[in-house]
Amino acid sequence: MSGPEGTEFGLEVLAFGPHPDDVELFCGGLLARMKAQGYRTGIVDLTRGEKSSRGTPETRAAETEAASRVLGLSHRENLGLPDGWVSPWAGFELPEPERTRSAAVSSVVEVLRRLRPELVLVPWESERHPDHAAASALVTRALFFAGVRRFETEPAYGPFTPRQVLYYPLRHLASPSVVVDVTDAHPTKVAAIRCYASQVEARPDAPPTLVGSPLSLSSLDARDRFYGAQAGVAFGEPYVMRETLALADPVDHFRRNSFARPLFFPERG
Repeated sequence: MSGPEGTEFGLEVLAFGPHPDDVELFCGGLLARMKAQGYRTGIVDLTRGEKSSRGTPETRAAETEAASRVLGLSHRENLGLPDGWVSPWAGFELPEPERTRSAAVSSVVEVLRRLRPELVLVPWESERHPDHAAASALVTRALFFAGVRRFETEPAYGPFTPRQVLYYPLRHLASPSVVVDVTDAHPTKVAAIRCYASQVEARPDAPPTLVGSPLSLSSLDARDRFYGAQAGVAFGEPYVMRETLALADPVDHFRRNSFARPLFFPERG
């Protein structure tokens, strides 16, 4: 599909996750709904989650493969960045030839230019886990440089800018710019999350973690119900836009996106 100025797009939706399972937990509904509507979807995991207190990298890889099948992804890959050391500046200290090949931002730019997604999902900047906040800064930096013609990567691809970027909050309750109705996709999202049994199942023989705590999955369910209530639907996922949304035809937009009255109203500063 072509976009502005003849841009050729590849995937319709591409989500970046700091660790395998992050996207499923917080964007799984959107990806499942887009797949059901016939769009091509993908995930790029930045790390293998090798520092996780639970499971092994091999277990996590098998769980990731199972979750990808549940979501019906067209593409998934892992950049293999070091878990616990994600940084938007990683590799910038290297001289130019090595920097082109090895800098973390170069790896993300290469992915964006190769897959050419229309819609990109990025972790929100305020997060509990340092890797999550760093991932937001890293992908945001890469989104800028992906459109810079003289920013080089290996292999080399032409400059690229996606149609739209949405930021997804994880543990922080950000004020959303939009809420995506994921009601029909909710069972698929839950099934994908449960593929990560090593991480999300509450077991007395496993180290205590936030995602593996007894109330973790029910709290995520409550989160999607709360944001859904703000849009008048059963389940919703929140997304933040950094720029103002322009509408060429507001009547058509709201005609095609008509929902019941919301049950909760966000506070506006």
